[in-house]
Amino acid sequence: MTQSASEAAIGNSFRDANPVSVSVPPIPDVDNRTIVLAKGSVHAEGAYPLPCDIVLDQDVAVPLRDGTLLRADVFRPSTATAVPVILVYTPYSKRGGFWNYAFNATKFGVPAEHLSGLQAFEAPDPGFWCNEGYAVAYVDAAGTSHSGGDEVFMGTASARNVYDVIEWLAAQDWCTGKVGMAGNSQLAMIQWAAAALQPPHLAAIAPWEGLSDLYRENTCRGGIPDTKFHREDIAAYIFGEHRTEDVVGANVERYPLMAPYWADKRPDFSRITVPAYIVASWTSPLHPRGTLQAFREIASADKWLRVHNDQEWIDGADPDNVRDLKKFFDRYLKDIDNDWSVTSRVRLSVLDPGGADIVGRPEQEWPLARQTWQTLYLDARSGDLSVTPVADEAVVEYAGDDTAASVRFCTQFDRDVEITGYLNLHLWVEAADTDDMDLFAAVYKEAPDGERRHHITLRAAEARAYVQSLEQDGKLPATLSYTGPVGRLRVSHRALDLERSTPSEPFLTHAAEDLLTSGDCVPVELSLWPTAILVHAGERLVVEIAGHPTGPLAGPGLPGADLRMPTRNKGIHRIRTGGRYDSHLLVPIVP
Repeated sequence: MTQSASEAAIGNSFRDANPVSVSVPPIPDVDNRTIVLAKGSVHAEGAYPLPCDIVLDQDVAVPLRDGTLLRADVFRPSTATAVPVILVYTPYSKRGGFWNYAFNATKFGVPAEHLSGLQAFEAPDPGFWCNEGYAVAYVDAAGTSHSGGDEVFMGTASARNVYDVIEWLAAQDWCTGKVGMAGNSQLAMIQWAAAALQPPHLAAIAPWEGLSDLYRENTCRGGIPDTKFHREDIAAYIFGEHRTEDVVGANVERYPLMAPYWADKRPDFSRITVPAYIVASWTSPLHPRGTLQAFREIASADKWLRVHNDQEWIDGADPDNVRDLKKFFDRYLKDIDNDWSVTSRVRLSVLDPGGADIVGRPEQEWPLARQTWQTLYLDARSGDLSVTPVADEAVVEYAGDDTAASVRFCTQFDRDVEITGYLNLHLWVEAADTDDMDLFAAVYKEAPDGERRHHITLRAAEARAYVQSLEQDGKLPATLSYTGPVGRLRVSHRALDLERSTPSEPFLTHAAEDLLTSGDCVPVELSLWPTAILVHAGERLVVEIAGHPTGPLAGPGLPGADLRMPTRNKGIHRIRTGGRYDSHLLVPIVP
């Protein structure tokens, strides 16, 4: 696959892909044919019978501008009438393989009868969409499964491939010329990049839960390299016949600071103008900040945001949500004059860990214009969070390299409070024994007796009971549970872009390292990802700070914080409060 001069200047390192032959379960061999999936046929245990005949053009060769051939499965209604098409561009294999087996949504509590069995991982279900007059195209991303070329992870090169696929699909005689995109996680992330290139026939996008700044939100969040999930749980199970971009291997080592390589992974949101139905959650360890930031920055006049309270695969398979998406696509892919335009531009869920959530509350904007700010001052002497500045200077310390050590600051509420928006910790810190610090923080609530409150992201009773069974030291695993927002910061990366930063949303440049001198106390801004959470009278709000991840930890194969992640911590960390050391938590309160 050829590179442009600008892409070559970015600098990229590749490695050999995991061979398709070692995939377990196997990825099927190429079998290019057209078959009819008959109405009433059943394609998975417990799945609903197909409501219509579906024509499947299997393993179609889709050409890119440089001659590379990608492989696609195209599901379309058995009709002579042209239809719009929903594109899914996936690295996970359109059919067969590890992801479609191991992470089938039914294994997380989605009732089997809600799906046709034809759906690919994190993708819309052709059984539903074909019956509603749409085609669905699953395309194996370049360099994955049996598609040609090298795998490139997001960025301009990958977006250009999607551009070519969109224009090829629009030109097919069964297509009206209108193409939409849909899908979750990586299937959402690529939509930002593709839409920024403005393919002429891309008519609408539906990115459901997709981060938008790879460096700041995943691989080097807060300036701390965090490679395990991508390396061991994603890249290890993506297979291809050529090369794959070595994102968290050679490229993280090559570019530990912000560089053109990482900048290319962040789309130009000002160039996204197509209608967009964007879905987010507070609970994902990967996607909340980037999805919400994309909603804020895209230039689309017609854009909607829905923030749900489930695990993302469950939300994506929910029949009501699928019908909601249909209404959006009917409006922009079929030009049906329906009532989509009166849908609230923002619909929020407000979590109540240990209680009952508010789901789908209509709003007009994000962040909420009616938020007010509460400053809670840290008091190292008492361990309290105070609503008034703390007069006396004090210091608290912990072992930065001890994964059992942390410090906590608490306040008990005498009334119900909603915290919705972006939180930030302003801290005065020093390292006693080394020249850098990796800081981690979590904000959560506790019952009066000290029990940590959890929100479980799965719906089914059996699945929820399983999550509860995983409790260790009063904690449940990330992705499957949520207690509140978390953040992290490598102190040598503390420099801010002053034009882009606000008191609640500091923007780190990551342009250079500014190491500490032993004993120097410096101010830092440690941002926590946005949230919406209820704290009731009598409950405690807790800020926990440590040299290791302090929120819910990752479960096997799922994203989340990992105690094994390497840090620069050594020896004692100190946090100073009071007087000239105005360490505080800035909290957005919604009346």
